[in-house]
Amino acid sequence: MEPILHRRVLLGVTGSIAAYKTAWLVRDLVKAGAEVQVVMTPAAHDFVTPLTLATLSNRPVLTDLFLRDGSGSWNDHVSLGRWADVLVVAP
Repeated sequence: MEPILHRRVLLGVTGSIAAYKTAWLVRDLVKAGAEVQVVMTPAAHDFVTPLTLATLSNRPVLTDLFLRDGSGSWNDHVSLGRWADVLVVAP
């Protein structure tokens, strides 16, 4: 069995010129059987788009502390930590 198969990866993407490489990382993790949830800093948007990472991960990318649905609700970071088997911050 693959060590990453059925693992939940929380991927934090930061603002760096190397952020574009996270698209390949997400693709490879999903291809290996992992579930990937991406969170991005505002600066990361300058190097890779949330749409790209959402498409590759098959999950919406979290980009703000508050949800953009107009409800004023905030993203539950505690649940994200409980959901994940591992946290990766890249680059």
